[in-house]
Amino acid sequence: MEKNYKITRSDIMPMEKYAKIRSERTKEVTRLKLDRRLNVGPCAVFYFENYETMFHQIHEMLWIEKGGENQIEDELFAYNPLIPDGHELVATLMFQINEPVRRASFLSKLGGVEEAVYIAFDGIKTIFGTSEEDVERTNDAGKASSVQFLHFKFTDSQIKLFKDKSVETSIGINHQAYGHIAVFPEHIVDSLSADFL
Repeated sequence: MEKNYKITRSDIMPMEKYAKIRSERTKEVTRLKLDRRLNVGPCAVFYFENYETMFHQIHEMLWIEKGGENQIEDELFAYNPLIPDGHELVATLMFQINEPVRRASFLSKLGGVEEAVYIAFDGIKTIFGTSEEDVERTNDAGKASSVQFLHFKFTDSQIKLFKDKSVETSIGINHQAYGHIAVFPEHIVDSLSADFL
């Protein structure tokens, strides 16, 4: 089965058709995301994106905002870059702190975190994330956004390492204000391995 790496205008469903499948589609994507989510430390969560999650996201934005045809190109422009290209993993990293004052204080110390995220094989930091360049993710005052979009580019040999069950693959954040690491469970490795060619 051929993989899709880009959503086009012709892929967008009419909203009246989407309305009929929206509930079931949301349940399917929610189940899919369970195998594509990894907590790193107490408040960082990585959501690994793919064609299906972005297809759903675009349709949800169109459904909620009801911008019609004029909105479609903007959504395609915003979300297509988050579909992995066959040689990468793409993640939305969210720092989730419910209490507003504590969240603001935490983010004010987290500047540059988008440059401190890596994937390691058997403990060796190997692949460093690169941030989406649509907007600055750290402002001039050093405050980080609570949402980061990161690409992890793999070589062919690194893809083999990732898929190798005898290799421990982990993801970490090495920032002075937040230093945590988590090992990828096997079910997440299995799910994410499908993102590669």
